Amino acid sequence: MSRLRTGRFALGVTVVAVPLLLALLGPVFAGGPGPRATSFTLGGGHWLGTDFVGRDVWRQVLHGGRPVVLTALAATALAYLVALPVGLVSALTRHRRLEDLLMRPLDVLLAVPSLLLILLAATVFEPDAVGLALLVALAQVPDAARLVRAAAAEAVARPAVEALRMQGETWWRIAVGYVGRSMLRTLAADAGTRLTGVLYLVATAAFLGVGVAPDAADWAVMVDRNRTGLFVQPWAVVVPAVLIVALTTGTNLLFDAALDKGGRRTGKEARP
Repeated sequence: MSRLRTGRFALGVTVVAVPLLLALLGPVFAGGPGPRATSFTLGGGHWLGTDFVGRDVWRQVLHGGRPVVLTALAATALAYLVALPVGLVSALTRHRRLEDLLMRPLDVLLAVPSLLLILLAATVFEPDAVGLALLVALAQVPDAARLVRAAAAEAVARPAVEALRMQGETWWRIAVGYVGRSMLRTLAADAGTRLTGVLYLVATAAFLGVGVAPDAADWAVMVDRNRTGLFVQPWAVVVPAVLIVALTTGTNLLFDAALDKGGRRTGKEARP
């Protein structure tokens, strides 16, 4: 089993490393734009061909990953930045009105599909990359807050929390020192799944033209704008699509392997 876990972890690292390195370091090695050629052609110095306006596909790939990755990471971090305190306060408070004040508005947002919420907001104003990250984070907060509250409520129900209260421990020490530590594995598992969902949501929003320019160097935009030439010059669509899939799949594999390994280790340490 140890070799299997190691293999899964290595596979996750390998799968996610390629798109991640291209996203973070690609613009450094992309070079200048160069002259444009005929649309949807192969060869002519362009080893992945040209896109719908004659730009070099490989250069667009090198530039197109950073917006997707950074927007997804920022949106996930912002979602937890709001969800963690809201969920912890809701679980630890003894005032039902405060809990309702924090959670009921989120329940309303939870009833609206994430992509629909983003599209509705995009009809009111035209978000840029920062605006897209904020919208995706807003769509993720209700679900993340409910998960944090549920995990925290389970920890709060333990006798240890009541003992800490009777000892006069501060709210911060109880919330972070005990409850927060008790839900680390749950949050880690959710973070892996949520990041994958956020990546798909960011890519879908970009595919629909939300938060990015129609001709932007973005993997999702490349799939959308070049799909008309799929059977003429497939690399302009296949390469960015495969990179998006590899990024999301590799992230899931990496988190699953890490959590499984942590869980096995914890179980062994708990034995007498």
